[in-house]
Parts: sequence; structure tokens; C-alpha cells
Amino acid sequence: MDQLIAEDPARIGAYRLIARLGAGGMGLVYLGRSEAGRTVAVKVVQEEYAQHHEFRRRFAREVAAARRVGGSWTAAVLDADTQAPVPWVATQYIPGPDLQTVVADDFGPLPEDSLRVLANRLALALEAVHRAGLLHRDLKPSNVLVTVDGPRLIDFGIVRALDSISGDSLHTRTGMLIGSPGFMSPEQVRGHQLTPASDVFCLGAVLVYAATGRLLFGAGDTALHAHLFRIAEDEADLSGLPASLAELVAACLHKDPAQRPTPAQIAARTDGDDGNVWLPGEVLAQLGRHAAQLLDFAPEVRAGAATAALAESPAEGPAESPAHSPAESPTQSPAAQPDTLIAPAQPEAPAHTPTVPAQSGPARDEGQVPAAAPARSRKWGLAALALAQLMVLVDATTYTLATESLGGGSASNREYPPVYAHLLAFVGLLLLGGRLVDLVGRRRILVIGLSGFAAASAVGGSTGSYDGDMQVVTRALQGGFGALVTASVLAQVLTGSADRQERRRALGVYAAVVGSGSAVALFVDQQLDLPSSYVPHYTNVLLAAIALLGLRALPHDPPRRTGQRLDMTGVLLSALGLASFVYGFVKAGSFGWSHPFVLGMFASGSTLFAVFLWWQTKTSSPLLAPHIIRDRHRLGGLLTLVLVQAGINAGFVIDTTSQDVARLSLLLMIAATVLGTSRLPARLLPHDTPRFLTVTGVLTTALGLVVLWGSFGTYTVYTAQLLPAMFVTGLGTGLTLRSLFATATAGIAPEHVGAASAAVFVAQQVGEAIGLGFLERHGHVLNWMLPGLLLAALTAALMLRARGAEKP
Repeated sequence: MDQLIAEDPARIGAYRLIARLGAGGMGLVYLGRSEAGRTVAVKVVQEEYAQHHEFRRRFAREVAAARRVGGSWTAAVLDADTQAPVPWVATQYIPGPDLQTVVADDFGPLPEDSLRVLANRLALALEAVHRAGLLHRDLKPSNVLVTVDGPRLIDFGIVRALDSISGDSLHTRTGMLIGSPGFMSPEQVRGHQLTPASDVFCLGAVLVYAATGRLLFGAGDTALHAHLFRIAEDEADLSGLPASLAELVAACLHKDPAQRPTPAQIAARTDGDDGNVWLPGEVLAQLGRHAAQLLDFAPEVRAGAATAALAESPAEGPAESPAHSPAESPTQSPAAQPDTLIAPAQPEAPAHTPTVPAQSGPARDEGQVPAAAPARSRKWGLAALALAQLMVLVDATTYTLATESLGGGSASNREYPPVYAHLLAFVGLLLLGGRLVDLVGRRRILVIGLSGFAAASAVGGSTGSYDGDMQVVTRALQGGFGALVTASVLAQVLTGSADRQERRRALGVYAAVVGSGSAVALFVDQQLDLPSSYVPHYTNVLLAAIALLGLRALPHDPPRRTGQRLDMTGVLLSALGLASFVYGFVKAGSFGWSHPFVLGMFASGSTLFAVFLWWQTKTSSPLLAPHIIRDRHRLGGLLTLVLVQAGINAGFVIDTTSQDVARLSLLLMIAATVLGTSRLPARLLPHDTPRFLTVTGVLTTALGLVVLWGSFGTYTVYTAQLLPAMFVTGLGTGLTLRSLFATATAGIAPEHVGAASAAVFVAQQVGEAIGLGFLERHGHVLNWMLPGLLLAALTAALMLRARGAEKP
């Protein structure tokens, strides 16, 4: 610790500064205390970085991501202000030296018992990081603090904010390598996409260092390029490791990421700590001296010290679109750490004066709506997104209804070639669309999708018929471009604003559009004579043009991700698997469940999609990142969405002798859905949690559908039962979808938000196919529709989080 100097502020946020802990490439680290007396480490970003808008955006995401990791053998983030003129973050202060200091200076290599505890605790820390859908990316001895009760992992990810920043002033460019010599995985060296297995490799390198005091592959003894080559090609020297750990460490250092153990497996193999002291006596004595030094430290009274606090704003709440890595936790000895490698290497940046404002205006970057953007502009952007999604949903339903007279009825019209060409193209290309959103950009893909959809609609309308080969082609094109629109719209909603409440409102609007799309289409069908009208085709052109104009109010895409490839094997497996499975339900409506063709479609679709999911764990560039569905909470949201959509589609039937009553009921349902997706129901309910809101919404939907099925009869019965049934159904549907959309996309990193958005609609499409298959085959399905919705409620109750507010 060093005394503060005259240029240092006396306070940062709510924390009184006591000492300097060090200076690093990103900024200064201070020791501070809260009003309640808690000791914290406060990192203040360099003014140079604070002026860079892209850095600010990424820094905010990294800090928000770190909050979700918590303090499981890590240093918990306690407070932050990423919108201050000079951003800062405060974390739990860990009173202990780093592992590099212990091994290199104070003690030497650790004994076997200490190594086992070290491996166990670091594995548990990585498991917590990965469970949040994040990566550490820079695990090294200087990022492991040694304390009396165990090691703590720190500095997980704010260096990530340096990624994708271009410009000579920052001494780095997009795509450059970030890591530390001696503790980089082969995939980091080769520039491949990183997975949790990369952190496992780094853990193995740390264990080698802790056991031997030797850097892996001779880092520091050879030229940089030669060392990187050895990481990628040579086998590690494990001499000096205890025999009981050699096999485990060798597995961690396997060149193939798929062959490395998971953190959970490492923790299980190193478990067995009986609570005894895990460190040698000399190290414990050093920890005691360090604690005494902290207690005795007294800051000098500085003449002329800066007294103005920096950015006295409340702590930033958990963000809903975190980046891929959690935020870095400031360490008390950053100066003692080996320099993080940013190739080509840059000199350590000088310290800055944090009291100098970085800019006079609010933060603004290319990745989000500027804070100073007019509210009207942001609303126009959201309206454009809602219009684009509604156009795609209404088009699919109205075209299906328009072909009923050609197909011969409800069951067979969905097998009409143009109809299932659209359906299969849409569901088969959703995951591809999501991946393109992540690789190319949300706004770019939305523009491509809308333009292609409009062009295909114009060609379809020019044919003057709902029949013919040209209609099959144009409908397939509309389905494919509609998949691009759908994946990009939800991704925009989830990341389009820096304000949490604004994102919540946007997600509510989106859920209202999706939940009422079928009702809007049925209302349109009541108003138009669709079989003899081609107005919907040309309407799509007009609506797409309006939506494209509205995109000017949306934020620009961040720089494109370079060095990433498209997983064509995954594209084929997912497209064929999903299309086969959905087509099986289409054909079940006329062939029956036991027909060999239907059973073959189910078997092939399930097998192909299972192979697809397995392949995603093996490929270096997955179409659907495995962590998206490995999280129990998100997976529960997706499974519940499948069951809910199946029940809604099976039970939502309107067959009244009065079109006026039908139109009124549809309008009432639309209004109720909008109400259900607002914040009002959640505020009125006693528990604003994903589990409670979802279960409540599902049961409300089931109640409405039960009343709806009992309302078929005379006109008087419709008047007495249909309207309240439709209102209750819409209210439950809105509440359910809003909660499930937030649940299924909670905690998704921005670079995977497109894939997560596509997964949400895949779940919806599968559920819709199941519901329609049962409806068209069995007609009145109250006897299984209600159990299906009850199963959805049970799934939500068992798999969704019971505590913590939803994260749209």
C-alpha cells in the first residue's frame, strides 16, 4: 500500500479513500472504506479509456456480468458507476498476497495438500463463472489471492473491455490476442473462439506453477512467438507434480478442449478437504503480518487534497445483457502482477488524475441508444421492431387461413405446399438466423431480413394466385427471411437500451406482439375475404418499408466479429432435425400418429437434433452455445414455453355463429394480452419472481381456455362466456410470455443474444406444431389440453428460480 498523493480524490462514490493499492494498464486501484466501515478495493478507469465510447459500453457489461458471479471463491463486486465521468468499480477487498508472490518470493512451491485445495477452490470458482454463462480468459497466479480460508479468484474480465477497441490511442486493434505468457490455452494462441475448456487449461497451467514454481512451456525463457508455438504444439512438462495430481493436471492441459474435464469434475476429484489449515505455517505467518499492516495503516493528512467525490450516484443494478466474461475485480497488488499480454505488447500506461472529467456529455457509443437520444426517437425504434415482428407473425397465420378453401379444411390446409414450405423454412433457419445476428450484427441482419421478406412478398403478390410452384418458392423465401427478422428483433429488444427499466418495457411490448399475433391475424381474417384477395402480400411490402425507415432510430451495430466461422454442420443438423420434427406433426393431422411416415419424421427429427446438440459441445464455433441451455433456469423457461405454446394453440379455437361477437372477443383478447405483458400484473402480485409469475400466468391461461371450451353453444352462451374467457386467456398468455421471454434470455452474453433469441422462437414453433397436431387430429382436446398446461406449470415450478426478480 502507498499513501495517497495530492492529485488523488478523497472519495469515490460512497467510499472514503485510504491508500493506493497499485496502478495497472487500465487505471488506479485504491483501498477504500464505506460509511459502515467495510474495506473495499476501488478501481478507477484511466481517463484515456473513459473517453472511448466502445470501452465504456463493454466496461458496463463486464461489471454487470461480474455481479452475477457472486462471491463463490471470488471477489464479489459490491458497487459501481459505469456512467460516471470517470467509471469505477468497487469490490470486496481480499487481504492476502497473490499466488505468484507466495510461490516466487515468500515460500516456494506448495505442498500436495495445499495444491489439492487450490485446485478444488479454483474449480468451484470457475464453475460459478461458467454457470453464469461467462469466461475468465486470464487465469494466472497473480489473479489468485491466497487467504487463510482458501484461494480467491479475481480480475475476471474487465480486461475484456479492451477487446474490439480500435485506434492507435489505445495501442490495440480488433482481433488481437489477449492473455498472459505461460497461462494461455492453445485455442487462445490460435485465435479460435474460447469455451469454458480454455479456462480449464489455464487452471492446469496455474497448478503446474504452484507445484513447481515453473512457468508452463518455459515462458520468459524463449521469444514470444516461439513460446506461443510451443503452447499450440508441444506437450507440457509435468515433472515435479505430485503423483496424485499429475493425471488430473495432464487432462486439464489436453490440446483438445473436448477432452478436458469440466470444473465440476475437477472439484469432485479434488474434494475431501476436512477443514484443516490448508497452508504451510510460513505462509500463514505472512498472512498475519499482512493483516496487521492493514490494521496499523494510517493515511496521511494531505494538504490540498482533492475533496470532491467522483460520481455520487447509486450502485448500478444487475444488467440483463452481460458480456461473455465477468468483470475484473481489482486486486490489492496489481503492480506485482506480470503484464497481461496484448500482442503486440504495449508499455504500461501512466497513471491518470481521476478527478479530471473524461467528457462533458453523457456516454454514447455505437452499441446502444445514446443516453441523450430523445424519448420519441427510442419509441419509434421500438415501434419499428414491433411492426416488423407483427408483420411476420400475422403473415404466416393469414396465409394459412386464406388457403383453407384450397386445402379443404383446417387439417389439410397446413399441408398445402406453400404453407408448409414457409413453416419448414422458418423453423429450420431460425438458429442459423440467430448465429448470423451474433456474427454480422443485429441491425444489419434485420435490414437484410426485412428487405428480403418484402421482395419475396412482392413476387408472391404478382403471381395473382395462392397456388403454383412460384408460391412455394416465395413462401419458402418469406419463411427464411422471416427467421432472420425474428431472431434480430428479439436481440435488438434485449440489447437496445442501456436503461434496465426501458429494456423491461421493451420486452413487455415484444411479448404483447407475440402473444396477440394470432388474435390479430384472426381479426384480419374476419375483415378480409382472403382467398380472393392478395392485399396481404402488398401490405407486407408497405409494412416492411415503414419498419426499415424506423430502424434509423435503433443503435448501430458494434464492429463485426472477426475470425469466426459459420458451423455448416450445425446448420444442416439443426435445419433438418427441426423441419423433420415439425413436419411430422403437420402430417399427423391427416395420417395419424401411428403412420410409418409420421413415426419416421419424429424419429429422424429427434435423432438429428440430438446429434446437433452433441455437435455443439464439440465444435469451436457452435451455432447454439451449449451454456445457453445448460443453465437450469433458462432450460426450464424454454421447456415451459414449448408446453405453454402447445396448450394455447390446441385450445384457442373460435367458431361462433356471430362474426361481431368473434371480432369483439378477439379485440378483448388483444387488449388483455397487452395488459398481461405490462408491469401492472407483476406489481399487483405478491411475488415478482420468474417462478411465481410464470406459474400464475400458465394457470390463468388454463382457466381461460377451460371456460372457452365450455362456451361453444348458442349465441347467448357466447355472449355470457366467450368474452370473459378470451379476456382471461389473453391476460394469462401475456403474463406467461413476458415472464418466459425474460427467463429464457436471462444472463445471455451480447455475443450470444441472437442465438438465445432464436432458441426462444424454436421452442415456440415446436410447441405450436405439437398443439396444432393434436388439435387437427382430435378436435376437442380439453381432456389433454388442461393436463398439458398443468405440466407446463409444474415444469416452471420445478426448474425456474424461486428468488430474484426477472431479468428481461
